[in-house]
Amino acid sequence: MTTAAAPDLGVQIGAVRLRNPIIAASGTFGYGLEFAHLVDLNHLGALVVKGLSREPMQGATAPRLIPTPSGMLNAVGLQNIGVRAFIAEKLPALRNYATPIFANVFGSCLDDYIEVLKILEDADGLAGYELNISCPNVKKGGMQFGGDPLQVADVVGAARKAAPRRPLWVKLSPLVADIGLIGRAAAEAGADALTVANTYPAMAVDFRTGKSRLGNQTGGLSGPAIKPITLRLVWEVRKSVEIPIIGLGGIEKVEDVLEYLSVGAAAVQVGTASFVNPGATEQLVRGLERITNTAKAFTINEIVKNFAAENS
Repeated sequence: MTTAAAPDLGVQIGAVRLRNPIIAASGTFGYGLEFAHLVDLNHLGALVVKGLSREPMQGATAPRLIPTPSGMLNAVGLQNIGVRAFIAEKLPALRNYATPIFANVFGSCLDDYIEVLKILEDADGLAGYELNISCPNVKKGGMQFGGDPLQVADVVGAARKAAPRRPLWVKLSPLVADIGLIGRAAAEAGADALTVANTYPAMAVDFRTGKSRLGNQTGGLSGPAIKPITLRLVWEVRKSVEIPIIGLGGIEKVEDVLEYLSVGAAAVQVGTASFVNPGATEQLVRGLERITNTAKAFTINEIVKNFAAENS
């Protein structure tokens, strides 16, 4: 009696092979270790730790999270322990997992990005970097680098030169006139993959006081409400670049994953769903595995094609 071969959910993101296309998104999964008692980290395709800066940051004033219809507003302000403390306190434990670990990197100026990357280059245990040039919730940095193709090329080129040892992903802003042009600028400057996209600047107010419901005046909108918009952005970027795209925005169900893959994403990141259900990432992996039992498919590409055929 022969045993059927196990389906292969693996995906290739540049030089990095992931066992499946489900990645825990930066800023929603802590440093990964906080979820280790709830999720089998070795079951994920990869995880991206929360953004790292040159020095520790306290982040924004509370409240930082506000639910919205079909979504959430956040203004955490990139709170983190700093790159050196991450290497000393978090990375040793993360090395115990087989899952690729990516460090999200941000800064308020170009020198900050370069310094953080140089420090990380000397550390072992990382699979690569995700360059955040798109955060809408800080006064300096973030979106100021991600809205102009020349600035994108400058920061990505400098990052590539400072950190040649590992793959470099670039996280794009959705709030640009031509995201295909921005993606192409990042790719030509040395990006190995693109994360599409960050949250959308938005706000929530208390009409009785006229004040923001967040500690900040504005925050970043995420969750199911943004999925149709970000799905289009992935489709737009796919037409402009050949490097892999990682879709991020409103993914809660297996169908969401397959929709992103069908418009050109090679993998997806799961963010807000982890706030609602800490086990969401692993449940999505198991959902993909279940689909393979009935889809008569043995690779993730075949699963996507079968999904499209059945829903056409």
